[in-house]
Amino acid sequence: MAALDRPWAPPMNRTAFYISDRTGITVETLARSLLTQFEEVEFDQVIIPYVDTVDKVRKVVERINAAADESGEPPLVFSSMVDVRCRNVLEASKGVVLDFFGTFIGPLEKALGVKSSHSIGRVHSMGSGEGYGKWIDAVNFALNYDDGQRLKNLDTADLILIGVSRSGKTPTSLYLAMQFGIRAANYPLTDDDFETPGLPGVLRPYKKILFGLTISPQRLSSIRQERRPDSRYASLEQCRFEVQKAERMFQQEKIPYLNTTAMSIEELASGILVETGLKRRAAVVR
Repeated sequence: MAALDRPWAPPMNRTAFYISDRTGITVETLARSLLTQFEEVEFDQVIIPYVDTVDKVRKVVERINAAADESGEPPLVFSSMVDVRCRNVLEASKGVVLDFFGTFIGPLEKALGVKSSHSIGRVHSMGSGEGYGKWIDAVNFALNYDDGQRLKNLDTADLILIGVSRSGKTPTSLYLAMQFGIRAANYPLTDDDFETPGLPGVLRPYKKILFGLTISPQRLSSIRQERRPDSRYASLEQCRFEVQKAERMFQQEKIPYLNTTAMSIEELASGILVETGLKRRAAVVR
């Protein structure tokens, strides 16, 4: 039977819980990466951070069991809890529990020949207190140098993202700061920047740390329509003009760039690190 002749079936729907005794950033990132491999399933995602006592776990178990009873299917439960007692309570729920610590700590203890400390909240302290300070500094830097707000002291940046408005510069800058401790500024290219050939004058001294982001005109127009419906700014013609000019600038100036149209923030950030050779400065807070 040809693919088009097959009867249409609605996508499956499952609930996925992300449970952590800290912020939940790591478990959510890992779990989402796994779930993207199941394109025919739609997931109702529930994030519950700071579940760091047995009593809190019991309350979470009540929610998991209620979701199981309501749907008739066991929810997927991704967790990253250090405390064994908390993990044991969670595993008694009606969910399918996938615990990242329980999966990896045992084999690591065997391989290293030592027992883990089972201490909550250790990830941010890996390396040194100085590393954590650099992480905070990077986040503040990304906020202060967002969208060309500041043009002084850009020589302290590790990276300057450039691209047309709404091409993904701000979320990528913040992700690089929060996940990798990279001091990332970003600068929006406008019509004024395209009036003369070459880079905008303010960016010329920093050419070695520039990285471009581009996007399909159709996708850009769709994003801009949500912000300024039926405006010249959002028109497909204007979007085509800006994208073409920006890409020509990147190519002429030999500035590396990536197309954000079909890439997640995680993929973009990883691609930028590979292209630039920048190294992670700080560990992610779990």
